[in-house]
Amino acid sequence: MARFELRSASEAETARLGECLAPLLQPGDVVSLSGDLGAGKTRLVQGVAAGLGVKDHVTSPTFGLLAVHPGRLDLYHFDLYRLEDESQLEDVDFWGVLESGGASFVEWGDRFPAALPAEHLSVEMRMAGPDDRVLTAVSHGPRGHVLAEAWVAACEPGPGGRGGGGEVDE
Repeated sequence: MARFELRSASEAETARLGECLAPLLQPGDVVSLSGDLGAGKTRLVQGVAAGLGVKDHVTSPTFGLLAVHPGRLDLYHFDLYRLEDESQLEDVDFWGVLESGGASFVEWGDRFPAALPAEHLSVEMRMAGPDDRVLTAVSHGPRGHVLAEAWVAACEPGPGGRGGGGEVDE
């Protein structure tokens, strides 16, 4: 497990970080997203969707729990905020969807960490100011580590020197 840090100074930069991640995704990749309401989880997924060539308008699936967006790679966008216990994941075929060959982004995935596959990437988004965000990516398993390292390398600093990042000590 390794920790990497990325920074964003605006919603547009958060979306750009998602676009940087999109070309690195492979079938079966799982990214768990956590952070306070308004931290930018959906904005990051919107950037991923743009990078995957998704034509749909992407919003948080808070009430539907899962939105499926066809693109270069199918994007499965979960929002587990409203679920009370892990058994409810069966109602949306959570594990079946994770294994169906797309890339899955799981908002509020930290609510049910035991439900996540052994290999995934966790991204915690923290508000560091009105528009500033700190994204801490924690790799789980070899694929999570490769994805995290490639993501940080792909995110060259944007305008104002933000966006780039690197591995951090625990």
